[in-house]
Amino acid sequence: MIEIDGNYGEGGGQILRTSLSLSCLTGQPFRIVNIRKGRKKPGLMPQHLVSVRAARMVTGASVSGDEKGSTELTFSPDGLRSGDFALDIGTAGSVPLVLQTIIPPLLFAGGKSRVDLQGGTHVPFSPSFHYLAEVFSPLLARVGAGVHFSIRSYGFYPRGGGSVTAEINAASGIKPLDLEVRGGLQRIRGYSAVGNLPLSIAERQRAAALELVRDRLHGKVPIEVKLLNVPTPGHGTFIFLLAEYENIRTGFTSLGALGKRAEQVGEEAAREFITHHATGAALDPHLADQIVSYLALAEGASTFTTSAITDHLLTNLWAVAQFRPFRYSVEGNVGEQGRVRIN
Repeated sequence: MIEIDGNYGEGGGQILRTSLSLSCLTGQPFRIVNIRKGRKKPGLMPQHLVSVRAARMVTGASVSGDEKGSTELTFSPDGLRSGDFALDIGTAGSVPLVLQTIIPPLLFAGGKSRVDLQGGTHVPFSPSFHYLAEVFSPLLARVGAGVHFSIRSYGFYPRGGGSVTAEINAASGIKPLDLEVRGGLQRIRGYSAVGNLPLSIAERQRAAALELVRDRLHGKVPIEVKLLNVPTPGHGTFIFLLAEYENIRTGFTSLGALGKRAEQVGEEAAREFITHHATGAALDPHLADQIVSYLALAEGASTFTTSAITDHLLTNLWAVAQFRPFRYSVEGNVGEQGRVRIN
């Protein structure tokens, strides 16, 4: 049984999710200790237990220690199956983070799968639905993994209630990725949205973002940010900016919150884009973190540049290597742009 120290690196929930994902994929059981040891509230929280439930759902795994506050968990998968799955995460637990856990194994489950999830689609400390659909999905397709995302209702913190479907096609293998040069910026598009709130808030978010972006780009690139009034059982706002380069897409999301001015929401997403764009690197930090689990499975070497090396990235590389030994190197310091080589 593989032993995982949950306090390694940044010591957060990502180690657990990556371990669950690779355990399902490889069939190797694992025991993880010191889960979130350094956090203010150590141990498993409801959002982590949902990923455990999802992984058990697709493998029929035997699990012990899966309770709130537990700092130790044992997970033993019992086969991997494709099919139709449904899971209600409850409240505003992150749909994208659960999907990150189960997509890699379902790609190799021998057939097409459909996963219907209810929960948070645009919530803090998680990729947004639009990031999955507009940034992550195209990169997966590039490496040979066909995954399509659709949304019926939006889930904001704290109410949740979003509804998302992921359709996952069987993959024959993962192709390596060579993406050091992103190419020129072709256009920027995106969405500024409200749910059960005045559309004027979305207009203010958009105006603030566009002012910063246009000032940085000097009007040289087409920009289109649509206003959306989205269906949701709760209330919320967000803005999502998609930067389309010749060779890659990158995405930047900012969420509204009680007491947070609409202008601040728009400016946050714009500044994230501007920071990334200034480095000249190909992948945004979140994309770099998320793709390494797939590239570790590829036949052949991968190389990519990213606008920021993060603790998340380094921890994820380590966690993947516990289940599937592979060679990797990282050039650059945490918080700075860098280059990653895999295999």
